[in-house]
Amino acid sequence: MSGETEVYFYHLENRSLEQVLPTLLERSLERGWRAAVQAASRERVEALNTLLWTFREDSFLPHGAASDGTPHAQPIYLTDDEENPNEAAVRFLVDGAALEDASGYIRVVHMFDGRDADAVGRAREAWASAKEKGFAVSYWQQDGDGRWQQKA
Repeated sequence: MSGETEVYFYHLENRSLEQVLPTLLERSLERGWRAAVQAASRERVEALNTLLWTFREDSFLPHGAASDGTPHAQPIYLTDDEENPNEAAVRFLVDGAALEDASGYIRVVHMFDGRDADAVGRAREAWASAKEKGFAVSYWQQDGDGRWQQKA
């Protein structure tokens, strides 16, 4: 990847991760980006795997996890570690998952629950770390209609 990595922080308040993540993944694929979603546990990866099969009847998000095999062939790869076998351009970090090196991505997206004080605290730490490393950071919050508004 060339260029500067953007680090986005998505503050979830009015809608859950399960309601928001599929749409953001669709937008990533529309841009021609491969995506990786990093969760905090294998169980959560499996739950997200199920979600992406069932989130909407009229849509399909091509995805897989390590348990499905051929991770390099997946446009969306679900994982609980920092590997990037599908050469994703964008990485979504959910459930407090952390990424040591964000430099290989066009965009890294931290998604956190604004009603969870621990999640907010981890997001603040990640924000400070990303700024310290010189990444372009931005903070997004949902309005009452569920649209994302850039706040910082």
